Amino acid sequence: MYDIVKNLKLGLLHIGFIQLDERWQYDNVISPFSRLYLITDGEGWVWHNGQKFVLRPGSLYLIPSFTYSRYHCDRFLEQYYISFFDEMSEGLSIYDLKSMAYETYANELDYRLMERLLTLNPGRTIKEADPKTYDNRPEVLSFNQPKPNQSTSQYVETHGILLQLFSRFFASENDQDRQRAKGFHQLAGVLQYIDSHLHEKLTVEQLASNANLNADYFSRLFLSIVGTRPVDYIINKRLERAQLQMMTSSSALKEIAESVGIPSIYYFSRLFRRRFGIPPGQYRETIWTM
Repeated sequence: MYDIVKNLKLGLLHIGFIQLDERWQYDNVISPFSRLYLITDGEGWVWHNGQKFVLRPGSLYLIPSFTYSRYHCDRFLEQYYISFFDEMSEGLSIYDLKSMAYETYANELDYRLMERLLTLNPGRTIKEADPKTYDNRPEVLSFNQPKPNQSTSQYVETHGILLQLFSRFFASENDQDRQRAKGFHQLAGVLQYIDSHLHEKLTVEQLASNANLNADYFSRLFLSIVGTRPVDYIINKRLERAQLQMMTSSSALKEIAESVGIPSIYYFSRLFRRRFGIPPGQYRETIWTM
């Protein structure tokens, strides 16, 4: 597991401290980045991964990227918040490889780390409490670069603090995790090829040939390791990249669809709605008008 996780990079998008009220009630949020909360007072809840998590003081919470989620507060909620990207080699996500505990107790060090992160990154707070509104920011494309007023040492320290806080959610390593990591390592070349060629036509036969495997065997191997068929994996990666482009550019939907390897705008619309529960045109209209 270490050989793969050692390539994990986290990029800070937002960091802040906020007091929320009954207006913090949002549904159908799917973002290309993760969120991390440290609750200091009050109560609320979030829903994701098929589970409701009650937000209580003294606890840390993680909401993974590209996950349907809901947010709710009845009266008052006070929290530190972080939004960040995760990046690994082969176009993978850490959530593909590691079992995560999405709720854990915060210790004294976690509070100090949050304060230090705020000090290191002034101006990274969000001005709008609606999680769908601040999804639409061109800055998401520059998340992995130091800010103009941030030194290299501050940038490196920021990354270290992010990793330290994120590590709180790593569940105990088990045989399933180890086998999954071993399998992904076996498919590393194929996954990297997919990530680099999403804009091109990709077939199972082509990928199997690149891996020097029979197409039927390759498909079964891919399903057993990744948990989905090669074709479905490629579609999901294309849609995720399209979602990010829709949030960070004004390119036409047809242009975005073509850039991720889906030349038919009608097929793209159907796939997007099936994946995210909303047509791409309506989705863009929502994030650009909030």
